[in-house]
Amino acid sequence: MKQYRVRFTPEAEDDLLRLYEYLLERDLSVAERALGAIEKAIEVLRFSPFSCRKALPERPFLRELIIPYGRAGYVALFAIEPDRTVTILAVRHQREEDYQ
Repeated sequence: MKQYRVRFTPEAEDDLLRLYEYLLERDLSVAERALGAIEKAIEVLRFSPFSCRKALPERPFLRELIIPYGRAGYVALFAIEPDRTVTILAVRHQREEDYQ
């Protein structure tokens, strides 16, 4: 099976840094575990990005990956591109305001 390449936009990288720094202020081990959970979950996008839910019904290549962690978790918004690339557009905690 051919893999997809996964890349992050600068905005998504900023999201990860923001989420990590927020947790880091509270507990280093929690911040490290949360980042690890996000990294592990994103690996599924290399093999089956179409298994994730559609973000908008009219845009089938714009999808969301639900990342369980603790009582809530995270959501990664991503686009599937024709060249077998998955671009992570945003990452947020499930209790944050929606991203667009």
